[in-house]
Amino acid sequence: MRRRSLITLIRNYGIASKPKEAIRIFLQINDFGVQRSVRSFNTLRSFNTLLNALVQNKKYDSVHIMFKNSRKRFDIVPNVFTCNILLKALCKKDDVEGAVKVLDEMPSMAMVPNVVSYTTIMGGYVDRGDMVGAKRTFNELLDRGWLPDATTYTVLMDGFCKLGNFIDATKVMDEMEENGVEPNDVTYSVMIEALCKENKSGEALNMISDMLEKKYVPSSGLCCRVIDALCREGKVDKACDLWTILSIKNCTPDNAILSTLIHWLCNEGKIWEARKLFDEFDRGSIPSVLTYNTLIAGMCDKGELCEAGRLWDCMVERGCPPNSFTYNLLIKGSCKKGYANEGIRVLEEMLDKGCPPNESAYSILIKGLCESGCEADISNVLNVVASRKVEIKSDSWKVLVDKFVANRGSTGVTLERILSAKSSIETANSSIETTSAT
Repeated sequence: MRRRSLITLIRNYGIASKPKEAIRIFLQINDFGVQRSVRSFNTLRSFNTLLNALVQNKKYDSVHIMFKNSRKRFDIVPNVFTCNILLKALCKKDDVEGAVKVLDEMPSMAMVPNVVSYTTIMGGYVDRGDMVGAKRTFNELLDRGWLPDATTYTVLMDGFCKLGNFIDATKVMDEMEENGVEPNDVTYSVMIEALCKENKSGEALNMISDMLEKKYVPSSGLCCRVIDALCREGKVDKACDLWTILSIKNCTPDNAILSTLIHWLCNEGKIWEARKLFDEFDRGSIPSVLTYNTLIAGMCDKGELCEAGRLWDCMVERGCPPNSFTYNLLIKGSCKKGYANEGIRVLEEMLDKGCPPNESAYSILIKGLCESGCEADISNVLNVVASRKVEIKSDSWKVLVDKFVANRGSTGVTLERILSAKSSIETANSSIETTSAT
């Protein structure tokens, strides 16, 4: 087996969360016919790959054990990359003191700590919230004659941001640019997240623009957080500008970004702008169930049931099956508009399609029927509930009791049917509990 194949195999076992298999392959490496002239180099690379796989699977103690036995048991002389992996493992298990001790011992092992070594220790301090230790390590890096890279500065900025110290984080970024170190995508992400938390959404939007100018693509989650920050500050139009910016830069927004923007547009009552945005996205991409549901929710909330129905039809035609939340939206929208019978029709379709209604669907419909004065239909719904062995929340029963006790003279028969249905439901649920217990 070629050495690259061995390394790939160990790496893939790590990715597959099978650290024991990765160790097994490494221990059997000499059985794979590796040529003696390349065995030492091959084994060291495989060893480092194994340690990385162990860190990836949070087997930090195993990393330390393997490292301690590297010379005696495996005849491997660790290099600086090996030590850096050990430093990462120690910091991940919050043993920063142990990591610092290894750092100090590296020269005695004929190794010179590099930028990655110091940056890893800084990351350990940052995870603890110890910015004094992180800054001290940063200064030590400078004293040793190393030049910090983008990752080093970013770790320091991230630490300050996590503590809410945005001013110091900004100073680090300024220092970084003054020293000719270009921010990377992680640097931008850290600062944009911090700006959003500081309610500086406008500056976050500007920084995303700078990020795109430098050919970095912001993650979907980052864009959603900026949109949320802008909209919470009442800047929905600015949030729409981000959509335009992404489109111009050929960074097609995804369903998560679209759903977030549609939610806020609908929240502001701008349902037709949301629909326009949806159609623009639909021309080049396939909307998800979440995206459809978000827009349908907005339409139902504003009483636009016909438009919600059209979206439903489009959803089905595109092979995007509605889920229980979609049905609940239409039931709730129909009841809110005073069309409780339409809500029953949606419930029936839900059952026909094999999408089991949850407690929420029935409760929404019962309340809607009560408010619409459709007492005669309530017992039918409750009979369905009883047959499906679904539990109805107490607040829904309260609505029913309040409704019929107040009008007991004219609705005695309906109330009697409801109480009978309630008894059936309780009996069915009691039977389920008894069966489960046995």
